[in-house]
Amino acid sequence: MGSGHSHHPDGSAQMTASRGSRLTIIALTLVLLVSTLVGLVLLWPGAGAPRSALLAPGVELEDVVVVEVPEVLDAETVAPVTATREDGRSIAVEVYPAVLADLAPGDRIRVMAIDAGEEAGGTAYSYFDHQRTVPLALLLLAYLVVVAIVARGAGLRAVVGLAFGAGIVAWFMLPAILGGQDPVAVALVASGAMIFPSVYIAHGISLRTTTAVIGTFGGVVTTVLVALATRRPAGMTGADDETAGMLLGMHPDLSLSAVFLAGVILSGLGALNDVTITQASAVWELRAARPEGTRREIFSSAMRIGRDHIASTVYTLAYAYIGSALPVLLLASMIDRSIIATLTSGEIAAEVFRTLIASLGLVLAIPLTTGIATLLASTAPPAEQSDRHRSRTLPPTPEDAAASAMWTQEPAGPPGPGSTPDPARDPAGPPRHGRRRRL
Repeated sequence: MGSGHSHHPDGSAQMTASRGSRLTIIALTLVLLVSTLVGLVLLWPGAGAPRSALLAPGVELEDVVVVEVPEVLDAETVAPVTATREDGRSIAVEVYPAVLADLAPGDRIRVMAIDAGEEAGGTAYSYFDHQRTVPLALLLLAYLVVVAIVARGAGLRAVVGLAFGAGIVAWFMLPAILGGQDPVAVALVASGAMIFPSVYIAHGISLRTTTAVIGTFGGVVTTVLVALATRRPAGMTGADDETAGMLLGMHPDLSLSAVFLAGVILSGLGALNDVTITQASAVWELRAARPEGTRREIFSSAMRIGRDHIASTVYTLAYAYIGSALPVLLLASMIDRSIIATLTSGEIAAEVFRTLIASLGLVLAIPLTTGIATLLASTAPPAEQSDRHRSRTLPPTPEDAAASAMWTQEPAGPPGPGSTPDPARDPAGPPRHGRRRRL
C-alpha cells in the first residue's frame, strides 16, 4: 500500500493513507459481506429435522395459581400444593421439595394434567415449570426503557441489531446444524451474518465502523483456527454433560465435538465486537485530538487504551463462565481431588477451554483493529472526524508580521563587545506566524 503526506497550516507533516488503502479495506469488507451471503444461501436449512413431541399422549399443560404451600418435611418427600385453575376449581399439585422451597402463594406455575381415568382417581396434577411470560415481558420492557433513556437512539439500534442476531441463531444456525450441515461452517457464516447488522445498525456505516467489522472478523478467524488446532489435543469431545447425551440420543448423526466448537466460536462474539468498536473509536478520537501526531504515536496511545480494555474484558468472559458453571463448580469442590485435576475434568475443562480460546481471539483482534484504524483515521472525511478538538489558524496580525520581518533580516555584522543582543534575534526562535485557536 502506498502512502503520502499532507501539511498542516503550522507546517507539520501528517502521514495519510493512500486512496488505494481505503479502497482495499472497503473491497475486503464487500468480499466478506458477499461471502457471508453466499454462505447463507448454500447452508440455508431445508425442511429441518423432525421435532419430538413435548408431552406424552393424554398429557396437557395448564396454568394455575398457587394458593397454599405446605411445610417442607425433607428433601425426598413430594408434597401436594393447593392451587386454583383458571375455572376457579381448587386442585392438589405434586411438587418436588427442591421447587417447593421457593414457592409462595400467588405464584403462577404450569402443571401437567394427566388423565388417569375415573377408576384410577381421575386427573392427577404434577408440577412442570413456572409461568414466566409476564415477569420476563415486564423485565424486557424495563430494559428497553432504561436503554432508551440512557443510550437513546444508539442503544435502541443496538437492540435491533441484537434481534437480528437472535433471528440468525433461531432461523438459520440451529436448523442448519440439525439439518446435517457442518456446525463449524454454520457458526462461521452465522457469525458474519450477526456482525454486519450488529455493527452497522447500532453505529452506522463509516470507515470507523468498517474498521471494527474487519477487526471482528479477524478475531473470529483467529478463534476458529486456534480452536480447530487445539480441540483434539485438549480432548474437547463435547460429550461431557447430560444435555449433550440427550442431544445425541435424539440426533445420532450429530458431531458433538463440532457442535462444541460452534459454541466456542459464538461465545466471545459479543465481547469481540465490543473491543473492536471501542478501539476504532479511540483511534479516531486520538487522531482528532492530535492531528499532528505520527501514526506510531497514535497507535501507541490507542494500544494503551486497548490493554486496559483487554484486562477488563478477559475478566468479563471468565466471570461469565464461572457464573454459568457455578453448580458444576460446587459439585466438583465436594470431591477430594487436586485443583489441577478439577480444572482439567469434564465440563469445567470445557469452560476453561472456551474462556482461553475466546480471550485469544479478543486479544489479537485489538492490535489488528488499532493498526487498520491508525492507517485510515487520518484520511476520514470531515463528517467522520470528531467535532471536538478541531482548530484553525487565524491570519497573522501586523505585530506578528513585523516581528517576522525583523527576524528574517540579515545582520549587518557580528555584534561588537558590550553590545546588547537584539530581542528579535533571540535564539529562542521567531514568534509563530499566526495564533492557534481551539474551536
